[in-house]
Amino acid sequence: MTVQRQAVCATTAGVAPGAVPRRARAPKAVARPGRGAPVMDLRGTEGEAAVRELDFPAGGLVVVSGLPGSGKSTLMHRVVPALDRAGVPVHRIDSQDVRERWAAGRLGRLPYGLVRPLVRAAHYHGLRQALRSGGSVVVHDCGTLAWVRRWIARTARREGRELHLVLLDVPPAVALSGQRARGRGVSGYAFGRHRRAVRRLLARARSARLPKGFTAAVLLDRRAADALERTTFG
Repeated sequence: MTVQRQAVCATTAGVAPGAVPRRARAPKAVARPGRGAPVMDLRGTEGEAAVRELDFPAGGLVVVSGLPGSGKSTLMHRVVPALDRAGVPVHRIDSQDVRERWAAGRLGRLPYGLVRPLVRAAHYHGLRQALRSGGSVVVHDCGTLAWVRRWIARTARREGRELHLVLLDVPPAVALSGQRARGRGVSGYAFGRHRRAVRRLLARARSARLPKGFTAAVLLDRRAADALERTTFG
């Protein structure tokens, strides 16, 4: 099995053989995960070499994983579209969105520990509805809940849909800084569990041994994640 360092789609038309094409602007780099090697490693890419768009098939399922504070929610809010190319809704499932909705309601005055079970129940209900819709789904994954990935993988196998992993490889110190910047954090014990879980996912991806049911994986560091401008489905 091989790991694909980068897949960029670009075409040059109307250029005579041997001529140097003149470019008014750098082409947009588009990567299509799963079209080739099972793992696409975009870490270390920047500038014109960076991928600007990840293109997934319509109805695809995407799991975004990484350490707390690594930028998963920020990336999803920034690059996940509302609709695919056919105009079908793309479902962005992030437990933080559910938590913020509850915090803005009447129960927001209560300690989060009391409403956490309700938030989680609402989050998984939303995920269940999104998976049943048949549309494209992008799911925030904390890395420690393997049963959630297995649940999504079963849906993918049953319905013949592609399942992709987008894994943010961010140093723990950077992730902790991200937690402080957003004013939310996890305990040292919980962060240790996250580190071990993400380390296992990275090890499997590096050796092209993806979790059961996954079609392909994309590895991103902070620069590669910041360079992304969009994801598309269709």
